Amino acid sequence: MTQTAALRHQRIAIIGLGLMGGSLAMALRGQVAALYAADPDPHTRALAREWGVVDVVAAGPEEVLPHADVVVLAAPVQAILELVPRLPHWMPRPAVVLDLGSTKRAVCRAFAQLPPRFDPIGGHPIAGKEHAGLAHADPGLYRGAAFVLTPLPRTTARARAVAEALAQAVGAYPVWSTPEEHDRGLAFTSHLPYLLGVALARSVPPEVRGFVGPGFRSTSRLAASSPRMMRDIMATNLEAVLAALERLEDEITALRRLLQQGGPADWEAFFAAAAAYRRYLLGEEGAAPRE
Repeated sequence: MTQTAALRHQRIAIIGLGLMGGSLAMALRGQVAALYAADPDPHTRALAREWGVVDVVAAGPEEVLPHADVVVLAAPVQAILELVPRLPHWMPRPAVVLDLGSTKRAVCRAFAQLPPRFDPIGGHPIAGKEHAGLAHADPGLYRGAAFVLTPLPRTTARARAVAEALAQAVGAYPVWSTPEEHDRGLAFTSHLPYLLGVALARSVPPEVRGFVGPGFRSTSRLAASSPRMMRDIMATNLEAVLAALERLEDEITALRRLLQQGGPADWEAFFAAAAAYRRYLLGEEGAAPRE
């Protein structure tokens, strides 16, 4: 099944028109048979109509789900977990169900409880901004980003093809994973950086705010992320986040010891090794992994 064939006849309902759902809708325009959306916020719905983001937008999922072949749950993780058990009451017909949640184990466990007429698959595009809401949505948000897909044992080849096609249609590249691998990896590469931004922002005394510059702005940027979204992430991935935090604490201890006991040459070598490892993590040419 080609990417075009997998999507062009699909009627897609996006539940949640914030940054992620709104950006997805904008990027899918013209590539699917119909786009529906539901969002409880009146301002968001008015903006969606004004911008022509979708064909139909409603306040509640029950108004659009009966018309859809594919359902995309684009809400914070806790909201997704509350939506999944209600899908059978709102949707009498078979459908592929995909989510965009930032953690996958809890969502995939909930998906496993759906009746057989649903064909679920976990998803998480590794893209975003610190600012939430449809007003900040961007059709290019997913371009060049990894779109992690975490199938269940029951996920069919059709659902896999639809999810992969959707990722490619918005400019992302599919990455197949298990829920466990995803949550452990994101604990280090997304959830821990958020906590770092929070700690950094809290550590700066108010009397030095006049010295804030681009270095602080860039390194603390994630502290401006949605507190509700990050609350849900911590609640559904706490074990992995705590393990990542413990590893970071070990690195900070080693750095403090180096600064106390080493000299300028030692510091420079340590910083150079960290810079080289960063290049490796980003996939830059010529970079090598840590020893």
